[in-house]
Amino acid sequence: MQLETQALVCTLLAHGENGLILRASTADHGLLAAYVPGGRSRKLRGVLQPGNLVALSLSARTEGQLPTGRLELAEARAALATSRAALATLEWATALTAAALPEAAPHPALHHALDALVLACAAEAPARTLGETLVRYELLLLADLGFGLDLTSCAATGSREDLAFVSPKSSQAVSRTAGTPWATRLLPLPAFLISPAPATVDSIQDGLRLTGHFLAQHILTGRHTALLPARARLLARLSPEQKMDEAPPAR
Repeated sequence: MQLETQALVCTLLAHGENGLILRASTADHGLLAAYVPGGRSRKLRGVLQPGNLVALSLSARTEGQLPTGRLELAEARAALATSRAALATLEWATALTAAALPEAAPHPALHHALDALVLACAAEAPARTLGETLVRYELLLLADLGFGLDLTSCAATGSREDLAFVSPKSSQAVSRTAGTPWATRLLPLPAFLISPAPATVDSIQDGLRLTGHFLAQHILTGRHTALLPARARLLARLSPEQKMDEAPPAR
């Protein structure tokens, strides 16, 4: 097996004395895993950072064998994400992608959406932009994996007007009139997801709670619950009480 492709570094796991197991997203081949010999060396330390774009060459003797990866840096992006919001968003989005996607199953739209989100982190986009983009990315990920939300009409009445909630059970929108008596049992539906309304800090928090509920229900289960602390850090960085666009303290 031989393959050469561009890949977006997602996660890294130490293996052996100096190697790494790399998981990376590609447009045409989906999520790929590879053993990178010398991956923890000084030479590759700056290359193998979540968010960086690399030229990846894979080789394996048999189809079921974990391939060996050789790589070169194509675009350095990780080092450009320095604000608290950008760092938390980059950490979470790459980890979620590696955990959620099956290996070698192409999801081109999702890859390009992740690429755009990483570029926004590297460009130090405002926290509100990052938050809105992340909510939309998580919704796309859920949809691509068969857990999409239906935000087009009310689950109770069929109305397409004044949708304000989402049912945590059916994952379908609910109108304000039908849902208000049960509001404590429903999830708020941010207006920016269904209209031209601008995303606010509070509505982004609602969006992250919305996607977070369905991610926890369908994806962040079993061993993937280990990712929940990273999501908690993300919510803290994007909370109204924090100044999200500040750089982290100097080390």
